[in-house]
Amino acid sequence: MATLILLRHARSAANGSGILAGRAAGVGLDEVGAGQAAGVVGRLAGVALSEVVVSPMQRCQETVAGLVAERGLSPVVEPELAEVDYGEWTGRKISELTQEPLWKVVQQHPSAAVFPGGEGLAQVQARAVAAVRARDREWGADAVWLACTHGDVIKAVLADALGMHLDAFQRLVVDPCSVSVVRYTETRPFVLKVNDTGGDVSALLPPKESGGSSDAVVGGSTGTPA
Repeated sequence: MATLILLRHARSAANGSGILAGRAAGVGLDEVGAGQAAGVVGRLAGVALSEVVVSPMQRCQETVAGLVAERGLSPVVEPELAEVDYGEWTGRKISELTQEPLWKVVQQHPSAAVFPGGEGLAQVQARAVAAVRARDREWGADAVWLACTHGDVIKAVLADALGMHLDAFQRLVVDPCSVSVVRYTETRPFVLKVNDTGGDVSALLPPKESGGSSDAVVGGSTGTPA
């Protein structure tokens, strides 16, 4: 049971143009995203990573390219952390999609949303959570690993970790190149951070003396010593 850093890919060309990229090929980072990705190296400088796992999508692989090069790591491509298959919605403008009847379902009852010619959000959560938990079990309590994936995928994993129904996952915000941190234990996950877009994240990680305990701190955590 280890600590997982969920990194959303940096801003892509599709993000900047208001297009739902989905699994379309050739969608890389724009200029803003390239700058965000470059900053990941410094933000994670104080964190020893056991592994970097990445979605097959180009924008995710570009986001971690500098990090894995600096660490001498080979990223592991995990198909189950790929972007949502939006089917016929892929490549369309968000402004157009908001007029579709399905848009209201996606917003208010996402567990029932199935994209035409694609997959359902419940399927996305099932595959992503299964992949994360299976890989997490490979590591010990002191290990930290990173998964670079997509906004809705991260929100689905966080909803599971928080014990939220998928229908509430639209309450979560996961910005481009944001970091969310989950520590898994034998009996429950602890969500340490959501949507962090700031600097050094080493203070977000649990102290080694925690030993992977499943116990919550009664009265609230006293924080990490400086």
